[in-house]
Amino acid sequence: MEDPIELSKKIGGKIEIRSKRKLTKENLAVLYTPGVADVCRAVAKNKKLSFAYTIRKNTVAVVSDGSAVLGLGNIGPEAALPVMEGKALLFKELGGVDAIPIVLATQDTEEIIKIVKALEPTFGGINLEDISAPRCFEIEERLKAEMKIPVMHDDQHGTAIVVLAGIINALKVVEKNIKEVKIVLSGSGAAGVAITKLLLLYGAKNVLVVDSTGIIFKERAGGLNSSKMEIAEITNPKNISGTLKNAMEGADIFIGVSAPNLITRSEVALMNERAIIFAMSNPVPEIMPEEALAGGAMVVATGRSDYPNQINNVLVFPGIFRGALDNRAVKITDKHKLAAAKALASLVKKPTRDKIIPEALNRQAAKVVANVFR
Repeated sequence: MEDPIELSKKIGGKIEIRSKRKLTKENLAVLYTPGVADVCRAVAKNKKLSFAYTIRKNTVAVVSDGSAVLGLGNIGPEAALPVMEGKALLFKELGGVDAIPIVLATQDTEEIIKIVKALEPTFGGINLEDISAPRCFEIEERLKAEMKIPVMHDDQHGTAIVVLAGIINALKVVEKNIKEVKIVLSGSGAAGVAITKLLLLYGAKNVLVVDSTGIIFKERAGGLNSSKMEIAEITNPKNISGTLKNAMEGADIFIGVSAPNLITRSEVALMNERAIIFAMSNPVPEIMPEEALAGGAMVVATGRSDYPNQINNVLVFPGIFRGALDNRAVKITDKHKLAAAKALASLVKKPTRDKIIPEALNRQAAKVVANVFR
């Protein structure tokens, strides 16, 4: 392996900070001392002016503890930093939002909450990233309640919004109604829980969530943490028990945010006609599109860029924070999330089985999503 010091001279990350003004001898007194003191005095009298006179008006923190990075698991903060840098790059390129990657050398819930709260004077918003469940739920809820700037865990809500957008258009293709379909969701982590809740808010009536133990139902003995207990209360109206295969029987939609190669074409064949498959484990999905189609699926989506219908959070988070910052939103609400999903879906005027969601780098996505905050 090449020496890290030599590598750093050649690479050194994806982003950098640049000055918005050319520094000269003449403007030094304005940009820094003594002129900056006037700005300091003004902000000291009215803290809201920090949004007018500093980077705060257009800057979010991308915060992770490295406990649930991509499909790599708990790899720690240093190894998580490349992902947070990449996220910051996408924020800027697609939403015009300045983002600062911050990785924390702690995985203690209370300590993370304390640190992020202490960062509030610098930022206009907080994007939580790659924090493991169920800790991520408490961290986000506490920060939302205790901070005066918008906080969003993108693994939860960005994923949920883009999934719902895809489902809205996939249902048009297969000519089915959200209130009548049976949905099976594999994965009860951050993304799975958020997707479930947003689907229910949109009107889904029959959702079964499956974890590594099987279908989540109210009387299941063991294996139910607080978030799964909540899921048991709001899903599975017939209180069905059993395996993932049992759940797939007569299903109309399968959504996977769990593990690679989890189902085969034989499980897909158990579903109703004109089935929808969202297999989003990355880089290897729960089932490869070819297999899903061979099993009888009509619409197939994955998280991959080398197949049609890529379900990617990049369609959501730049616009969410662009809109929140521009409108000085204190919260990102369920109303915003539902509206964002509908707006994103609307960019595909005539959905087809191979086109239910805009391309990942669609330049209109951030604009239409941001507009839901107006």
